[in-house]
Amino acid sequence: MKKKRFTVAEGETIAACLARMKQEGYRPVRRIEQPIFREVETNGETMVEPCGRIIEFEGVRDEP
Repeated sequence: MKKKRFTVAEGETIAACLARMKQEGYRPVRRIEQPIFREVETNGETMVEPCGRIIEFEGVRDEP
């Protein structure tokens, strides 16, 4: 079974990413979300706050 990861691109919908997977012959088996953080300095204090996320799908080859 061959696995491949597909990342939802900036401005791309999840449905479009899933359609791209299907077009390449893969089916999703797992969804992975990773937060993106940035450091913000407020009153001399550095804080970490979330500013986005990366959505990835792990797919396996659709064998007929």
